[in-house]
Amino acid sequence: MSKKNHKRPARIDTKSSETDAESTADEVEFISKSSRKREMTALQKTGEAMLALPAKQFAKVPITPLLREALELAATLKNREGKRRQMQYVGKLMRSEDHEKITAVLASFDENSRTFRLQFERLEKLRDELIDGDTEALTHILEQHPVLERQHLRQLIRQASKEREQNKGPAASRKLFKYLRLAILEQ
Repeated sequence: MSKKNHKRPARIDTKSSETDAESTADEVEFISKSSRKREMTALQKTGEAMLALPAKQFAKVPITPLLREALELAATLKNREGKRRQMQYVGKLMRSEDHEKITAVLASFDENSRTFRLQFERLEKLRDELIDGDTEALTHILEQHPVLERQHLRQLIRQASKEREQNKGPAASRKLFKYLRLAILEQ
């Protein structure tokens, strides 16, 4: 018997054309098994990235308590197979999370990311404005971040501006930057 391409006969549909248009609009887009697997692996990698975070940063990641609990359990597991299965479960839980928010928060923690560099540059610019004597920037930053201590901040600014006038090393400028970074970015 020869192999022929047999085509199925077209089904005669008795439904109206309106229902055909509705059914094609309601159909779900086909996703291949490979792409689903890649997506799950990416979600597991995001979970592993969250596991590597320090506790203070991990607390800032916007995830559900169930996922947080699953990640904490995965961190305590020593058995390789058990950890692998737990990470698969984390990947499953990650499907219902907001991926964009999580990746944005993780990117802000990553020193190589564009977000981190922009925050760093913004803080450097703010520090330089404060050292140059911009009182408007000082009042604006104190209004936005009430955690900052006014007296300590002014003292650091004064020391940094004296160092700049005397062409000394930037020790006080670094202290000012570190204080701003801890108070603003760690909130």
